[in-house]
Amino acid sequence: MEHLNNGGTKGGKHAPHKPQPVAAAECDDALLQIHTVTTLAGLGRSTIYRLVSEGKFPQPIKRGLRCTRFRAGDVTAWLKAQVASA
Repeated sequence: MEHLNNGGTKGGKHAPHKPQPVAAAECDDALLQIHTVTTLAGLGRSTIYRLVSEGKFPQPIKRGLRCTRFRAGDVTAWLKAQVASA
């Protein structure tokens, strides 16, 4: 039987994923995970990144090799602009 460390992850490299509350978007300076952004925008991950590459969605902030976050104020401003243009 293989031993699992750190809350059930192999090798103990990463902590278990804790979902970020959508309420985090209420703070403009909060850094949102992609899961939260997809929930707020109602779009899939690949669509978000395609829009970013086309300059149609706010640029994320790279916090490391495997850590990308989106500033909540930028995402909520984008959402408001989408509603205004509809």
